[in-house]
Amino acid sequence: MNSELLKKAKEMGFSDRQIAHLTGQNEDAVRARRKQESLVPSYRLVDTCAAEFEAYTPYFYSTYDRGDDEVKKTAKRKVMILGGGPNRIGQGIEFDYCCVHAAFALKEEGFETIMVNSNPETVSTDYDTSDKLFFEPLTLEDVLHIYEREQCWGAIAQFGGQTPLNLALGLQRNGVNIIGTTPQSIEVAEDRKLFAAMLNRLNIPQPPNGTATNEVEALEAAHKLGYPVLMRPSFVLGGRAMQIVFSDQELIHYMRFAVEASPERPVLIDKFLEDATEVDVDCIADVGLFPGTQQGTVVVGGYLEHIEYAGVHSGDAAMVLPPHTLAPEVVQTMRDYTHAMARELRVAGLMNVQYAVKDGVVYVLEVNPRASRTVPFVSKAIGLPLAKLAAKVMAGKPLTELGLTQEHRPAYWAVKESVFPFNRFHGQDILLAPEMRSTGEVMGLDADLGIAYAKSQMAAGGPLPLSGKVFISVSDADKKYVADIARQFTNLGFELISTGGTATILEQAGLKVQRIFKLSEGRPHTIDLLKNREIQLVINTPSGQMPRADEVKIRTTAVYTGTPIMTTLGGARAAALGIAALKKRGYAVKTLQEYY
Repeated sequence: MNSELLKKAKEMGFSDRQIAHLTGQNEDAVRARRKQESLVPSYRLVDTCAAEFEAYTPYFYSTYDRGDDEVKKTAKRKVMILGGGPNRIGQGIEFDYCCVHAAFALKEEGFETIMVNSNPETVSTDYDTSDKLFFEPLTLEDVLHIYEREQCWGAIAQFGGQTPLNLALGLQRNGVNIIGTTPQSIEVAEDRKLFAAMLNRLNIPQPPNGTATNEVEALEAAHKLGYPVLMRPSFVLGGRAMQIVFSDQELIHYMRFAVEASPERPVLIDKFLEDATEVDVDCIADVGLFPGTQQGTVVVGGYLEHIEYAGVHSGDAAMVLPPHTLAPEVVQTMRDYTHAMARELRVAGLMNVQYAVKDGVVYVLEVNPRASRTVPFVSKAIGLPLAKLAAKVMAGKPLTELGLTQEHRPAYWAVKESVFPFNRFHGQDILLAPEMRSTGEVMGLDADLGIAYAKSQMAAGGPLPLSGKVFISVSDADKKYVADIARQFTNLGFELISTGGTATILEQAGLKVQRIFKLSEGRPHTIDLLKNREIQLVINTPSGQMPRADEVKIRTTAVYTGTPIMTTLGGARAAALGIAALKKRGYAVKTLQEYY
C-alpha cells in the first residue's frame, strides 16, 4: 500500500474496511494512515433542482474527488442522529419514527440536528426533518467522518434499531459522545452472561438458558434444558433466524444452515415457555443523568399484552393495551422489575422489556435499553410522544422538568394488529413465528375491547364476518380447547365446518358440524368452499414445527380469497369477542384527540 494507491482506492469507493482486508491490516490502521496523509472526503449538495436553479436543500453525499466542500459551518451545538439504514421486510419502520421525533425534539431544545441515513424511502430522509441530512452508509468510517467534519457535541445511536447500536462501542472508542444510555449498559443487556449476572443480582427470574458456539455445545445445552427450545443468534434485528426447535434433528439443521456460530457470535438457547402470555413493556427513565446517585425517575409508558402465546415476534403479534387478562399483582411485578432494571442499567432515554407470564410467574425474556418498535404505538395510544421526551432526556433534561412522573393508563382499549405481505408471495405459508414478517401495523381504539379488536381487523384488511360458516381445523395440542371456542361461534349464529379429528371433538362436545373431505380424500374440500366464498372465517392452528402441505394450501387460499384467518386460539377467541360486540352494539368512530 502506497499513498497513490490509497488515494486511488478511496476515489474508486473502497472502504477502509475493504482496504484493510485486502492488505492484511486492521481498519484502524488504514484510517490512521489516511488521516496522516490528509485523505478525507468532501461533502457535496445533492442537486434537487437538476441544475435549473440553485439548490438549497441540505442533502449531502461524500466524495473523494477533491472538489469544493459545500457544507456550511455553523456555531450551534450539533447532535447527530443515526438512522436505521436499508429497510427490509420484517424490520418495520418504527425506528424511523423515533429518529424523526428525536430530530424535532432536539430542534425545540435549540440543537442543530444532523441525520445520517441511507434510505430515501423514509421520513427521516425528508429535506425538512433535520437541519442537515447526510446520505451515507451506516458504517464506522462514514459516521466518524461526518461527526468530525461537523464537530458534533453528541450522537444518538439508540433510536435506529440494531444497525447503529452495533456501531456504538466503536464510535465511543473513537471519541464520539454517545448521549443517553451508555454503550456499556447496552452491552450488559445484549451479552448473555452479563445479563444473567444482572438478573441474579436483582433476583429477577428468566427462563433457563444457555449459549453455544458450535453444534456439540448446542445439543448439550438443548438436552440440559429439554425441548422445545428457542434458538437465536446474538445481536439480531427483527428476530432474524430465530426458531423454536423441538428435536435434535431440527437443532442440527438450524446450526448447519441457519446461522454461523463463533466465539464472538454465540447462538443463544432458551427453554421455550409453552402457552405463556407475552408482554412488552416500554418505559422512559432519566437515571443516567445522575451518575453516582440513586436519583432519577422511571415511568412505564405502557404494558402491551400479546393476544398470541409467547413465541410470536413482538413486531407480528396482535397486542392489547392496557393488559386484558393479567392480574393486578402480575402487572405490579412487571412494574417493579422494570424500575429495578432501568436503575441498574442507568437508563437515560427509552427501554423495552419483554416478559413471559406462565402460571403466575413473571420471567424476563430480554431487555433492550433503546427505542423499540412498539414505541410509536404506545405513544399514540396514551397520547404522549415518548420518543420526543426521551430525546430531550438524552440531551440532559430530567423527566420532572418535562412534567412526566406518573404512568398514563388510558380509559379505553388500544389494539395493535400487524399487516402482512403474504398475498404478494404466492405459496408462502402465513404462520407467525419468532422471526418477524410484517410490513406495517394498524390500531383499533374503543371503550369496548371487542370493538377495538374488530376495528383493528378492519384496518388490517380482514374485517370480521357477522354471519356465515366457520371452518375449524386445529392441532392435537389445541384440541382440548377448541370446543369452547367453537361453541362461542355457534352461539353467535355461525355454522361450523370441519374435517376428521377436529370434527369428532366438536361432535363429542354436542356441537352440530358439517363434515367435509380433507384435500386428499375427495371433493368438495376446504379449498373448493373457500374459492366459492362459502366459508366466512378460518381457524387453523399448525400441527407442529413442519406444517402439513394441506394446511399451507388452506391458509394461502384464505389469504388469496380475502377470508379472515386465525392461526392461533388467542386470535380465534379475540375474533369471537369482536363479533359478539359488533352484533350487540355496532361501532362508532372518534378522532385520537377525542380519546385523549
